[in-house]
Amino acid sequence: MDIQNILSITLILFSVIDILGNIPIIIDMKNKGIVVDSMQAALVSMGLMVAFLFAGEGILKLFGLDVQSFAVAGAIILFFLGLEMILGLRFFRESPGTNTGTIVPIAFPLIAGAGTMTTLISLKSKYDTFEILVAILLNIIVVFAVLHFSDWVKDKLGDMGVAILRKVFGIILLAIAIKLFKENFHLIITPDKKLGFVKSVL
Repeated sequence: MDIQNILSITLILFSVIDILGNIPIIIDMKNKGIVVDSMQAALVSMGLMVAFLFAGEGILKLFGLDVQSFAVAGAIILFFLGLEMILGLRFFRESPGTNTGTIVPIAFPLIAGAGTMTTLISLKSKYDTFEILVAILLNIIVVFAVLHFSDWVKDKLGDMGVAILRKVFGIILLAIAIKLFKENFHLIITPDKKLGFVKSVL
């Protein structure tokens, strides 16, 4: 177990989950009278992430895909997520939310959404599974704390503080996306595929 790897994975997941950036959404839901069970939301989110960490690769095999290809796809998604956070754009649209609160939309898709699932598979191509599990647990602790003390956090950070955090973690996501793409793209292109790719380009 490498502490530095765990810290890196924790930071990556924290950036993707963006629980601090979702504070305005959580506050708005509470203002509308929607009850959010912090513990249930955290546990359901952790269950979804752990399940996808172990079963995600098997699901990929059913479709004839490898982890490296999924990692490249994940890198592209992370890149656009980072752009969303930095530029304030909206590339990804969710289905209209329901009024269930804790599980939908808090646990899914706000916490354990498509970006988080994609990131877990991407991380599995580089890091040890146990290190990822520890990072998931650390993030769930933070998620629970933020959900539980969301009103207090919002008051302390203010709108400007939340906006700054979103942009900072957006830049981090862009850098992570580029690194993931660089480390996995060459692995999915064999010499024959590279030649065919060059010919098709030419």
